Amino acid sequence: MPSSTELSVDAWEALFRSQVSLMRRFTSDDIWDPISLREYDVLFTLSKCSPKKLRLHDLNNEILLSQPSLSRLCERLEKLGLLTREPDPGDKRGTVVVLTDDGLAVQRDIGRKHAAKIRRYVGDALNDEELTTLEALCTKLRLAQGDIR
Repeated sequence: MPSSTELSVDAWEALFRSQVSLMRRFTSDDIWDPISLREYDVLFTLSKCSPKKLRLHDLNNEILLSQPSLSRLCERLEKLGLLTREPDPGDKRGTVVVLTDDGLAVQRDIGRKHAAKIRRYVGDALNDEELTTLEALCTKLRLAQGDIR
């Protein structure tokens, strides 16, 4: 019988390799126009907020980029008219990133295409019960990490 450490390592390797394989497929999809997958992640994250804005620091906590990369990425999205950056009214040192109507439209358009690809790559591989279990296990694992980022 494998030890708890061996089981943990095997489970992690399976999860990580699945994520990498899926991300390679998602990245190669022909749906990322006029923005990249990473830029879409910013628009998607903002689209889930109410109102559709976040402090740059908080946005950084929700995506998988370093702060300097996020700042440059937001500059590009701002030039495309997909978001705006404003001084944080509660902290003059901070910046608030706001999703524009055009940004929301781009996010929704790409999001529909991305959801279809997710359905194909993930939904066709697992049945409904397995998808429910996977979501529950991944959420439990994420929440167990606390403030570790």
